[in-house]
Amino acid sequence: MSPTPTGEAAPPTAEALPAALPDDSAAVLELAGKAAAEYVAALTGEPAAPRRQHEDDWQDALARFTGPLPDRGMGAAAAVRELAEHALPQAVRSSGPRYFHFVTGGTTPAALGADWLAATIDQNAAAWVCSPLATQLETVALGWLKELFGLPAPWGAVTTTGGTMANFTGLAAARRWWGLRHGADVDHQGLAGLPVMPVFGSGFAHASITKSLGMLGVGRSALRRFPADGTGRLDLDALRTALRELDGAPAVLVATAGEPDAGRFDPVAELADLAAEFDVWLHVDGAFGLFAALDGRTAHLVEGVERAHSVTVDGHKWLNVPFDTGFSFVRDPALLGSVFTNQAAYLVDVDDPHINYANLGPDNSRRARSLAVWATLAAYGRDGYRQLVSRHLAVATGFAEQVRQDPDLELLAPVVLNAVCFRVRPRGVPEGELDALNRRLAEQLLLDGRVHLGATTFDGRAALRPVFANWRTSPQDAGLILEVLRELLDRETAA
Repeated sequence: MSPTPTGEAAPPTAEALPAALPDDSAAVLELAGKAAAEYVAALTGEPAAPRRQHEDDWQDALARFTGPLPDRGMGAAAAVRELAEHALPQAVRSSGPRYFHFVTGGTTPAALGADWLAATIDQNAAAWVCSPLATQLETVALGWLKELFGLPAPWGAVTTTGGTMANFTGLAAARRWWGLRHGADVDHQGLAGLPVMPVFGSGFAHASITKSLGMLGVGRSALRRFPADGTGRLDLDALRTALRELDGAPAVLVATAGEPDAGRFDPVAELADLAAEFDVWLHVDGAFGLFAALDGRTAHLVEGVERAHSVTVDGHKWLNVPFDTGFSFVRDPALLGSVFTNQAAYLVDVDDPHINYANLGPDNSRRARSLAVWATLAAYGRDGYRQLVSRHLAVATGFAEQVRQDPDLELLAPVVLNAVCFRVRPRGVPEGELDALNRRLAEQLLLDGRVHLGATTFDGRAALRPVFANWRTSPQDAGLILEVLRELLDRETAA
C-alpha cells in the first residue's frame, strides 16, 4: 500500500481485497436439514449409542476428525457432509428415548425448530438494544415458568447456561445479601476481612453447589452438610442446632428438590420455616425436581418453594429444550442487578428502562435460548407438561415394580419421582462381590449401547439409576434396560 500525503496507508482497492468466504448457505442448510431429519427420525427404536467392544474403540471411530489444521479448507458443504455422514453415526443419542443417564431430557419438536431459528438469526440476547425480540421472548417465557412452578410473579429471573450457572446466580445473590448484613458490598470490595459465609445443607446437595461456592470465592468447604444417615437425608435437629449457634448471624440454607441418585427431596416447607425463624437465606436447587409441582401426587414435595429467596431449575432436563439451558429465580430482583450489572462507556446505560439480561446474570454474550423455551411452552402449554410429568411418573413406578418382582434385582430406595435406584443382586453372589459386579455391568451397558445409563453409589453400595425425562420415552424403552441387563448378567455368570 502506498502512503497518502498525510503519511497514512491508502485504503486498498477492491481488486486488492482478500477474497470473501463463499456464500453457499442455502446448499449447506439443505444438506444439514436432511441429515438432521434423518437423525431425528431414527431416534425412536434405535440404540442409545454406537456399540463398542472397548473404551478405546471411541478414539478409533473418531480418528478421521483429528490431524493438523488444513491450509486449504474442504469447503462448507464438504465439511457439513463429513459431519452428517461420519460424525452423526458416532453420536451418543442423548436426545433419544433410551438415554437414561445424568437426568437428561430430549428436545421437543417445537424447541428443536425454534433453536434452529435462534441459530439462524444469531442474536446476542445480552440487552434490549442487541435483540428486542430475544429479550421480549425471554421475559415472557420466564413469566410463564413462574406460573408453571407457582413462583411469585414479582421475582427476578434470568436464563442461564444450565443448572450450575443457575445455582451460581442464585448463590451470588445470596452472597450479596449476606455481605450487606455485615455492612459490606462484597461485589465491590470483595470478601476480605469478613467471616466465612455459613452455608448449610443435607447430603443431597449437588456438586454444582460446591462448585458455585468455589467460583464465588466463598469456598467449597463453606458448605456444611447435616446428613441423618448414609443416604444423605437431612438431620433437621442438627441443622436447627447449628442455626441457633449462629446467634443471629446471617447464613444460607440449600434445599435440594430432587437429587440425581434416587430423586429424593429435602423438606422444602420445613426449611422455609427455619429460614423465616432464623432470618436466613433459603436457596432451592430444583434442577429437575421443581417439576414435581405439576402433578398432584408429587406437588407436596415442593410445598413452600414460593417462600424461598432463590430457586433454580434446568431447561435441558424435564423441560426438554436443547442444551444448554437453565433458569434462576430470585425473590429480590434488585440483588441480581447489583451483582451482575456491566458498566462501560460503550454498554447500555445502567438507567436504561429496558430489561437487559446481561445485567442480571453472569454471561455478557448470551445465545437466544428464549426462542426454544418460549416455543415449547407455547406449543404444549401447562397441560402438555403436566401430561409429560405424569407419563414419566408412571414409567418410573412401572419400572420399579419390574425390579421388585425380579429375584436377581434389588430396589434400593422408594421411587419418589422419576428416578429409580436399584442394583443387581443375583442369588448366590456374596455381598462383598456385588459392588464390583454392578460396576462391571454398568460399564458393559455403556459399551453395549442399546440403552445408556451409568453407576452411582447409594448408601455405600454400587447402584444403577435410570432417570426418565425424555418426552419420547415409553414403558417399552424402560423395559429394555432390564432385558439388556439380564443378557449381560447371563454372559457375566457364564464366563
